[in-house]
Amino acid sequence: MAVPRKLYWFSFLLPLTLLFVAFRSFSVNSSVGDLSPPPPLLDANFLHRRLLQASDQLNLLYDFYRLSCPNAESVVFQFMQNTVAVDNRATAQLLRLMFHDCFIQGCDASLLLDDSNGNQSHFIERNAFPNQSLKGLEIIDRIKQALEAECPSVVSCSDIISLATRDAIILSGGPFFPILTGRRDSQASYYDEANQQIPRPDSNITEMLDLFSQKGFNEKEIVSLLGAHNIGKIGCEFIQRRLSNFKGTGEPDPTIPADFLLELKRICNADASPSPSPSRLRNLIESASGLPFHQSLAPFIFSGSGFDAHYYKGLIMGRGLLYADQQLMADPRTAKLVEVFASDDGSTFRREFSKSMLKMSNLAFLTGSQGEVRTRCSLPNNI
Repeated sequence: MAVPRKLYWFSFLLPLTLLFVAFRSFSVNSSVGDLSPPPPLLDANFLHRRLLQASDQLNLLYDFYRLSCPNAESVVFQFMQNTVAVDNRATAQLLRLMFHDCFIQGCDASLLLDDSNGNQSHFIERNAFPNQSLKGLEIIDRIKQALEAECPSVVSCSDIISLATRDAIILSGGPFFPILTGRRDSQASYYDEANQQIPRPDSNITEMLDLFSQKGFNEKEIVSLLGAHNIGKIGCEFIQRRLSNFKGTGEPDPTIPADFLLELKRICNADASPSPSPSRLRNLIESASGLPFHQSLAPFIFSGSGFDAHYYKGLIMGRGLLYADQQLMADPRTAKLVEVFASDDGSTFRREFSKSMLKMSNLAFLTGSQGEVRTRCSLPNNI
């Protein structure tokens, strides 16, 4: 007997509608102080069955490991809960790691590969210039080890990156967003693409809009994703040229307010030496430039305030640390969005950030027979 067309579409749309309603409900009602694992979105068994039945086009699934590794997401969350409790840098590190991985050929853990065996002429993605300062790779490795003990050769490194980053964001006071799983890992890394396609700290607004648009992001999504700079720390090496030799002029960036320039020079010792020592370069600045100076340099504490509007308020005052950050005020389209994001307590940012991160997590994934599930995140299985 043929299924009526209306009933067919209802069975297709119902699980997606329920997932969306659950997501919206959780993102509105969840509290910053609740450190328990995110509750199941409605009934996991029901959703899993419905999503499997809904469409052949759904390649990633909610709770993909429900049968093959039922404790997978709990293992990731517990590990991140312990990590964030003792290392307040972890969230910013994983956010940057996930962005750099997903931005190049999609979320496939290609960034983690290292099959060079010390051969300097074998170029790998993790050694590309934008990736040389990345941190947090050891976090993913340790989670992978725990999951290999739990259920060998089941959970992909690419899924671990997405889940661990999302959980770190929640544990740091950020918004919840659902992570679909079922990604597989790349068997190759992309050195040249990473050098060419990842926005640089000194990228201008035209370059940023172009690079992000190539990945399918619009202006609102770009402004919300750069809001990740609300949290974490920025090394002086990323702003050194802006303070003393902007675009080879031998002068500071003229758009930096005079008082802010003095503050940054004092912290980064930009005038102390033409070739600052590694210890000076590692003098880290808190990424809270919209706050008064003494607060922006205070010890960083995850109190939930990192996911508010201070990044955008700082940009309006001309106090963006990175040139690329401040360039959001150089285009009327993005400047207007910055003003909107700065106009409340961070609610607009949190809502748009969660949607943009969900989109980021679903960039060009591998599924099915594509790629592989690596047993070690740094090596393909054939080595």
